[in-house]
Amino acid sequence: MNENLKKNLIIGFKTNKLAIVGLVLIAIFSLAAILAPLYPVDPNQISLDRELFPCAAHPFGTDDMGRDYLARCIYGGRTSLLIGFMAMILSTAIGVLIGSISGFIGGWVDVVLMRIVDALMSLPTFLIMVVMNAYLSAGVKNVILIIGFLTWMSIARIVRGETLSLKEREYVVYSRISGESRFKVIFKHIIPNIMPTIIVSATINVAQAILMESALSFFGLGIIPPTSSWGSMLNSAQGKLMTSPYLAIFPGILILLTVISFNYLGEVLRKVYEPK
Repeated sequence: MNENLKKNLIIGFKTNKLAIVGLVLIAIFSLAAILAPLYPVDPNQISLDRELFPCAAHPFGTDDMGRDYLARCIYGGRTSLLIGFMAMILSTAIGVLIGSISGFIGGWVDVVLMRIVDALMSLPTFLIMVVMNAYLSAGVKNVILIIGFLTWMSIARIVRGETLSLKEREYVVYSRISGESRFKVIFKHIIPNIMPTIIVSATINVAQAILMESALSFFGLGIIPPTSSWGSMLNSAQGKLMTSPYLAIFPGILILLTVISFNYLGEVLRKVYEPK
């Protein structure tokens, strides 16, 4: 990272205090997810202390099966963040590949690929997710695949626009004249130079993926019990809002804080990397 970029990042975070808070929260949630097995309570252990309000023994209380809710939230965060990051990697990889090929090759290839992108972006994403989920067995892997394959279009359009600009630069033109293959030019010269844009888009896509997973799980179409995610915990809490509201409050707050944190982080990165 060059000195100018470091300086811009410091200025960006100084001018946006909420982004610093968001970065800290993301770090805490990610660390908690990674170190979840160190938590001494089994998230699936059933007890007779059912729907126990938060107390010293159970800081987040217990659910309707007597399971420690803090443990469920920690492991639920592990699932939600895993899906968010893996779906982001998948969607970013597809979007970067399609967008760079479309912008660099141009012609009929660009027309066909962009019309496919336009068609997919015009369809109701959540409805497609529900239909795909109906034909695939529920589980973490399939949720990642569903979200990843339905969120790459916006990245593809952004990467295509950047590629159209970069392919006219002197060093790219020289590489093409010198006989380098199209794919070598794309992976050697185009993608490395649009990496800042990709990073910003990927950051925002994590938040989008977490929201999509939460929505699927909330409607009972995502994660299979006893595996927990924040969305599936909200789904389980629907009938307990009057008697045990904390069952919905804790996972709801965690989803809200995570999504907002990624959005603020993406906003700072966008301001740092956007062309001046």
